Amino acid sequence: MANSLLPPEERNLTPDQVEALDKRRDLGHTFLVIAGQFAVIATILLLWIGQDLAYSPGWAHPIAYYFVIAVAIIVGFGLTGMALRKGTPRLD
Repeated sequence: MANSLLPPEERNLTPDQVEALDKRRDLGHTFLVIAGQFAVIATILLLWIGQDLAYSPGWAHPIAYYFVIAVAIIVGFGLTGMALRKGTPRLD
């Protein structure tokens, strides 16, 4: 009998399909961890952005650029991780 706690589309999977599902969810979890680690880094960078923008001359604002890159990584890995954990199939 199928496990009624599982979503209907996951109740009758073969062992190979279950393994692929577990790998996809593990990769999604890894991406979410990476996004969380970059969130910590972005929070620390946020402490220096004001000083960088106020005192760095011209277009030389490296901390601001690092912050923008960190936020882009957070968004990219976060959305991809949530999609893989939720149910989007992964191409191998």
